[in-house]
Amino acid sequence: MTDPMLMFIAAALLLAGFVKGALGLGLPTVSVGLLAVAMPPGRALAIVIVPAVVTNIWQTFVGRYLRDIARRLWPLMIGTVIGICLNAAALSHPSTGFGNIALGVLLVVYAVIGLSKFAFTVAPKNEKWVGGIVGLATGLISAATGIQVVPSVPYMQAIGLEKDELIQALGVFFTVATITLAFNLTSSGLLSTATALPGAIAMACAFIGMYLGQAARSRMPAETFRRVFLIAMILLGVYLAGTAVYELYLA
Repeated sequence: MTDPMLMFIAAALLLAGFVKGALGLGLPTVSVGLLAVAMPPGRALAIVIVPAVVTNIWQTFVGRYLRDIARRLWPLMIGTVIGICLNAAALSHPSTGFGNIALGVLLVVYAVIGLSKFAFTVAPKNEKWVGGIVGLATGLISAATGIQVVPSVPYMQAIGLEKDELIQALGVFFTVATITLAFNLTSSGLLSTATALPGAIAMACAFIGMYLGQAARSRMPAETFRRVFLIAMILLGVYLAGTAVYELYLA
């Protein structure tokens, strides 16, 4: 990779780490979305996957709710693993135009849901079967785009997880999803020694960004930051999808 590309990767992961440090999620969402401007989503995810796994494992064990999270979210996690495996070939598909369109649309949907504060509830008696379906959909989407936040995050909010438990639950869920994606990337040849240097740079910048994001969280109004972040995701999603549609139209 050229030096400008490595600098772009560093900047993208610094920003993505900042968002994760401030909000507790968003590392793959932001970083894959930004990197997909310059490379296929599968290659972007291969660079991001190790920092995502490590930061999610750290988030998994910060809290006291691990047993309860596993008890409530196992259908969601199993469904996600199955969905990723069923759609394993999506990220290595030679045509990246449709992948970028899907990624752009998902970014817009995720941001619009966040801005609208749309909320629904799932009764405890329905958690297992609804969680399994949501997990399967999340896995299929994640295998194609590298993003695991839709529809999994709205579901976790819908079952009534409290603030601290939700943060830890996001870590547990994203750990399972990203480890599964890592296996798929390895088997498809996308995760290899060629991604070692950009991956190391991504790891360092992600942790620096997380530290800065955690520091900023105590100084910046959380709602203001969240709205700016979500609006930026809409613009990025529109750009990715629009550029891909234009390129497909010209082809």
